Parts: sequence; structure tokens; C-alpha cells
Amino acid sequence: MESQIIRPGHLTAHQTARQLGISLDGVRQLVRRGRLTRSGGTPRQPWYAVPDVAALVAERQTRKVA
Repeated sequence: MESQIIRPGHLTAHQTARQLGISLDGVRQLVRRGRLTRSGGTPRQPWYAVPDVAALVAERQTRKVA
């Protein structure tokens, strides 16, 4: 279940997964590998900073083009 109250400039894990086109487990793997950092929320409902997610989205799009 997604959090109803979230600080501006942050995304929930579900929103992050949708933006990246991956599963929630994929988001967890990015965190585990150090590619994405939690920036708030709780351990069970983490938030991720929009600029961090946007950078990963741009990187993925660049990789698809190349």
C-alpha cells in the first residue's frame, strides 16, 4: 500500500518502479547495489528523491539508444 502523505520531491517505491519500468524487487536491487539511495519514509515504505530517479531513467534511456 502506498503512503498517502509524501514530501514534495520524493517518490514512493511503487512510483519509482513505475518510472523505471521495473518491479519493486528491481528497486530493492538498485538500493542494495548502491545505485539508488533512500531519502526518507520508513524502512517498510521508503521514499526516493526525484532527481535520483530521473537520473536513472535518463541513464536507462541513453543505454537503450546507444
